[in-house]
Amino acid sequence: MKPLKWIGSSKKDLRKFPKDVKRAIGFALERAREGKKYNNAKKLKGIKATEIIERDRSGTYRAVYTTEIKNIVYVLHAFQKKSKTGIKTPIQEVNLIKQRLKEIKK
Repeated sequence: MKPLKWIGSSKKDLRKFPKDVKRAIGFALERAREGKKYNNAKKLKGIKATEIIERDRSGTYRAVYTTEIKNIVYVLHAFQKKSKTGIKTPIQEVNLIKQRLKEIKK
């Protein structure tokens, strides 16, 4: 099983999510540690990272991780999607993910 490392405030941010969402994202991260893919996970375009998408009545929640570096699952970001238009990941969130990817590559 691959080790799990939290980058920036991702762990703190995930702890604020609703209980069922946290449980589902935790399960998805365990699947990633086993080298498997979770049903509600998709590759982010143009970034070597995977996004887990979970919904509940309070909104849509996302967690982003990568396994591309040193055979470790790095959790790069966790956030609630607030945009009402489209399913695309907001640019400010993408920029933060890219910044954190650069940090772990150093």
